[in-house]
Amino acid sequence: MPFPLLTSRTELSRWCTEIRASGRPLHVVPTMGALHRGHQELIRRAARGGGSGSPAVLVSVFVNPLQFGAGEDFERYPRDLTADAGLAAAAGADALFAPNAEEIYPGGAAALTRIQPPAQLQASLCGRQRPGHFEGVATVVARLLALVRPDRLLLGEKDWQQLVILRRVVADLALPVTVQGCGTVREPDGLACSSRNRYLSPVERQRAAMLPVALARAGELYRSGERQAAPLLEAVRAPLEAVGLTVEYGELVEPHGLQPLRQASSFCLLAVAARCGSSRLIDHTFLMSRPPIVAIDGPAGAGKSTVTRAFAQRLGLLYLDTGAMYRALTWWVQRQGLDLSSLPDLAPQLQLLDLQLSLAEDGSQRVKLDGQDVTEAIRSPEVTALVSQVAAQPCVRNVLTRQQQALGRRGGLVAEGRDIGTAVFPDAELKVFLTATPAERARRRALDLEQRGFAVPPLAELEAQIAERDHLDSTRAVAPLLQAEDAVALVTDGLTIEAVIQRLVDLFRERVPEDAWPAPAEPLQD
Repeated sequence: MPFPLLTSRTELSRWCTEIRASGRPLHVVPTMGALHRGHQELIRRAARGGGSGSPAVLVSVFVNPLQFGAGEDFERYPRDLTADAGLAAAAGADALFAPNAEEIYPGGAAALTRIQPPAQLQASLCGRQRPGHFEGVATVVARLLALVRPDRLLLGEKDWQQLVILRRVVADLALPVTVQGCGTVREPDGLACSSRNRYLSPVERQRAAMLPVALARAGELYRSGERQAAPLLEAVRAPLEAVGLTVEYGELVEPHGLQPLRQASSFCLLAVAARCGSSRLIDHTFLMSRPPIVAIDGPAGAGKSTVTRAFAQRLGLLYLDTGAMYRALTWWVQRQGLDLSSLPDLAPQLQLLDLQLSLAEDGSQRVKLDGQDVTEAIRSPEVTALVSQVAAQPCVRNVLTRQQQALGRRGGLVAEGRDIGTAVFPDAELKVFLTATPAERARRRALDLEQRGFAVPPLAELEAQIAERDHLDSTRAVAPLLQAEDAVALVTDGLTIEAVIQRLVDLFRERVPEDAWPAPAEPLQD
């Protein structure tokens, strides 16, 4: 079957209708053509899906006149539709949409309703240098989304300001599409892939390779302790000018609000635009003082442990099962035959307990207490019935909170529990309150008990136990179960485990881009 090349809105509408009728998700990769390896990686990522089956991938090619200013390269922007179709098909696209301006803007630019992104997101970086550019980008992408109505929009993180602005436009207009950013693809010498790289002469191409080198030097300076913006920016500017590049801007900004910073924070963006010959090149680096932390809170039975473990593995983060830590201490209390009132007197002994979390070869987590594997024992109904009361003891929470925070100083972890975002890691990059209705949680608890070989009480009894535990957890004096003010609520009723994991990944990537924290490489398929 020939690769579909769609040039009109009618052809596009017919193709999209067929895709929706097939039940496949629809993912779109918008481009201006002159495709390269970076675009192909976006297409491959789009074809892999987002937790919802095998998607159809549409690539658009449209050199948008609205995003070019006077004196820019609209007329000479490289155009080769035949080559683009071949590269798109080879990367896994299902069709290519290549309209002319009349198809996208049938009434002409003068009659067009335009999208105006927030001024504060355009006040720095390329927005200041290219007035009207992001209005043109937002307008054409909104138009494309209206025509295609995709499930997922894939954009490169190389154009970071564009990604931030389009995410905001989608959110503000409540458009039913997930925006997915994908890490910058680079040439072997580190230069970011760009359609405009083909403008470079061999000599200019060699000079342009200083861009990633200079940014890497600034990153090294940051990691050595430098926090003032001026020295960090000078570390980029000086080597670029030394090889003959003209620096248009170098800025240190907050990554999501894009507001300028005089001093580097724990997570910030250092971006640069420079001219090399006739080419305008942009690049950036993210500066992070530690790897990211994700805090996932929620009531018992919401599925936190199951999805958090898989989520952590997918993003290359350590899984810290704080619930298992509290269960292990509860098991120890039961084994010692202790009364809860005696626990404050045992605080020194609690601190000496050797509590270890580790991963087995099959990827499951094992829990050891003083050398004894208690992984299965801590899931018993007896432990479940007592754990909230033990966890409410100040001495227990103090001991385990200190252990958890010590691990958190290194970063790079996902922790789940009851008060992770409010008490343990209040500065986590992402906080999620994962929950489900009591009826759904009772159903899951019954299934878990059955699979572990325990007796299963009636669902009504389990639901009552869950409601009582919720009450205890949310009303205890020390670190009660509360949703952090800046946490995202995620209700998991009716969602598959994979759908919940994908939603967590999407939330994480809205805050921590792949350029800052790349995901582990996926294993090669046979």
